[in-house]
Amino acid sequence: MARSRNYEREESKEEKRMRRAQNFARWQKTMKFGFYCLTHPLDGFWKLTHEHRGSYAAANTILFLTIFTRIIKLKYTSFLFLNVYWEDVNIFLYIASIIFPLGLWVVGNWALTTLFDGKGRLGDVYMGACYGMLPYPVIQIPLMIVSNFVTIEEGQFYAVLSVLSLVWCGILIICGMGQIHAYSAGKTLMFTIASLFAVLVMIFLLMIFFSMVTQGISYFISIGRELMYRM
Repeated sequence: MARSRNYEREESKEEKRMRRAQNFARWQKTMKFGFYCLTHPLDGFWKLTHEHRGSYAAANTILFLTIFTRIIKLKYTSFLFLNVYWEDVNIFLYIASIIFPLGLWVVGNWALTTLFDGKGRLGDVYMGACYGMLPYPVIQIPLMIVSNFVTIEEGQFYAVLSVLSLVWCGILIICGMGQIHAYSAGKTLMFTIASLFAVLVMIFLLMIFFSMVTQGISYFISIGRELMYRM
């Protein structure tokens, strides 16, 4: 009886190892597919979700690499191209500067396209947006290293490539949204503008909400202080 239990335990451990190996192999495959999307955005983003060539694990990895690149740029980019005042640096704000707009874009785009026959789910929009950010770490990490070996006169190449990484990300995200929702080029452009407007509306509503919450807290604090003084 004890031997059979040990055998079952060993078998379950072996199954776990196989599952981890399969998950790792799928992660590698879906990460490599992200580089295919860099040069074949229309075909790549269609296969990403409609043929399940992407994964949330790879999307989360790309998001982490983007945030990581954004932070280490502060430390390792040459002072000729990036001046950092460490007394004013808040790492959490740098992290939020990526996660917060990403979250608003995903929710806004999904909410609008759901009303107009969009094929993508919320998770598909998130995956497509994360895969679209891959050019940022791919370009910015080598650029960060090169910045320490070039002069200020050669800095124009740094500026051009830095802007190119952001433009490339924007193009990929727009192409991804069109393919994920199966929209035409004109409809994709229209809903890109509409999604940006939805992001601005959500930011405005959040500002009003937090302003009301702050005022409400201040009001109750003032009432508490007044009661304490009267007692």
